[in-house]
Amino acid sequence: MASNWTPDGWKAHEARHLPAYEDASELAGAEATLAKFPPLVFAGEARALKADLAEVAAGKGFLLQGGDCAESFAEHSADNIRDTFRVLLQMAVVMTFASKQPVVKVGRMAGQFAKPRSAPTETIGGKELPSYFGDIINGIEFEDSVRRNDPARMIQAYGQSAATLNLLRAFANGGYANLRQVHQWTLDHIGRSPWAKKFSETADRIGEALDFMAACGIDPMTVPQLQGTSFYTSHEALLLPYEQALTRRDSLTGDWYDCSAHMLWIGDRTRFEGSAHVEFLRGVGNPIGMKCGPSLEPDALLRMLDTLNPAREAGRMTLISRFGHDKVEDGLPKLVRAVQREGHTVVWSCDPMHGNVIKAESGYKTRPFERILAEVKGFFAVHRAEGTHAGGIHIEMTGQDVTECTGGAVAITDEALADRYHTHCDPRLNAAQSIELAFLLADMLNLEATERAKKAA
Repeated sequence: MASNWTPDGWKAHEARHLPAYEDASELAGAEATLAKFPPLVFAGEARALKADLAEVAAGKGFLLQGGDCAESFAEHSADNIRDTFRVLLQMAVVMTFASKQPVVKVGRMAGQFAKPRSAPTETIGGKELPSYFGDIINGIEFEDSVRRNDPARMIQAYGQSAATLNLLRAFANGGYANLRQVHQWTLDHIGRSPWAKKFSETADRIGEALDFMAACGIDPMTVPQLQGTSFYTSHEALLLPYEQALTRRDSLTGDWYDCSAHMLWIGDRTRFEGSAHVEFLRGVGNPIGMKCGPSLEPDALLRMLDTLNPAREAGRMTLISRFGHDKVEDGLPKLVRAVQREGHTVVWSCDPMHGNVIKAESGYKTRPFERILAEVKGFFAVHRAEGTHAGGIHIEMTGQDVTECTGGAVAITDEALADRYHTHCDPRLNAAQSIELAFLLADMLNLEATERAKKAA
């Protein structure tokens, strides 16, 4: 356990990007209510994820982390949860089958509600209201009653997260994730993608492998690993009153865990020395992610690692690089070398989304798919050059047939962005673009494995 740490100790530190609540008693009431609710996840599950990530850090797996930019109350439905879950399953199957490596699946789901904002308020037409911080804090419509920072929304977010987790657990272990179902995972609209045929061919080969096992006397129906899958949840630990209220002491170990999600991460804007968010997360036993962008210097990164993982526990830290397609090969190597030099064991993951946002001529905020792919390729190139493991991907995506990121084999144009632009915050990859990315990742992982084999020989 972290020394001199308490769940509310963060309040003595600088907290950026937290909303200002008008009524302190109302906030305290919501926190007290949450504190009485059951945990959303359990400490043992967080420890299982940490063990899986330790394998990834050792070069024996890959982390697939994906989901909504910001979950919304309005779009919460079984269909949306199922569609995102099955695209993640498709991506994982493609990468596992091609690379022969296990894929750790972590959703940006069941808690990814809060978003940092550059300013606490915004002004439209001479009227000033609180900025939209995500549905857990206020609403997106520019109206007085909707934009009010409302603590009761935390209770609604908890309820939605509980319902989402309930369905995810059912999908993961109730037969839906059975590898015999691999052909049924394809969404109707993916069928229009050039990658649908390639996925179908992969599914055929998986079916043949299962048939071969059965012919050899190994019944796939009796192998638990083929009947279901482990699926974890994660979100940015931004709204600290919510995170503190769901922090529990584990009855088995006595350690503290943030039971709002299996994995939490610190964003680029809240990652600084003296940060309340760093102070909070240093004391919980969950696996922790940290965004690493162009503003992060090697010495500052090492100090953060010493604070968040002083015991240098494998699987505890995932470093999520977010540089932009034209900066990753210049900016990432110095961080990788510093971490290697000091002997920290981490998972290196790539966020190719946040550094590649542009404003299209149509006025929509978008992310060109070719830039996303370029950053992924640059990320893998850096790790090949440094002799380290490119261990993960962190993407904003959805199973819905949206038109938010331009390009890809589905060839979404600037003019087509308006067709199905539904995000509450940042543009997401749609299902077809996500599958296309998975095949690229499989190629990159195979190349990495080939290079490793050559060196071993």
